Amino acid sequence: MSEEQAPVTQADVPASDEIEASTDETPDLETQLVAAVTRADENYNKLLLAMADFENYKKRSERYNRDASEHKRRDLLKSLLPVIDNLERALSYDGEESGPLREGVSQTLKGFEALLAAQGVKPLSVKGKPFDPAFAEAIATQPSQDGDDIVLEEAQKGYTIGDELLRPAKVVVSKSE
Repeated sequence: MSEEQAPVTQADVPASDEIEASTDETPDLETQLVAAVTRADENYNKLLLAMADFENYKKRSERYNRDASEHKRRDLLKSLLPVIDNLERALSYDGEESGPLREGVSQTLKGFEALLAAQGVKPLSVKGKPFDPAFAEAIATQPSQDGDDIVLEEAQKGYTIGDELLRPAKVVVSKSE
């Protein structure tokens, strides 16, 4: 024997019980690894679902906020329409000494009309056309030789915003005699 190699003793050789224990631990480690990988995959899938749910929540919130904002905008524009009706009624009055006042009311009405036009609000023109209940509300009928269901007068203007009705026109409709 050489000095470099130490003699092998009984303590250096693993016992047969220790060899069996190490082989028994190997399947446990493999099982633990498989279980850990499975849990990691499940957690990753849960993360993906949570991220998708959050994206859907963001889109739903944005859509809700946009719809609420548009609804409030429509309500505000609709609340201006009676003011415009009153200004038009004031201009239809022919009184004496109404020059500067009439001009002021006219300018105010033009300002409101410009504001509505900038927001996409347009007045409906239904006078002389066939009555359409989608755009007008009949408040009276009047005998006429023009035929049935022709709009004779507008008691109140109707308005649209884009392609949607903001306020229906209130009209007098013809009925044949």
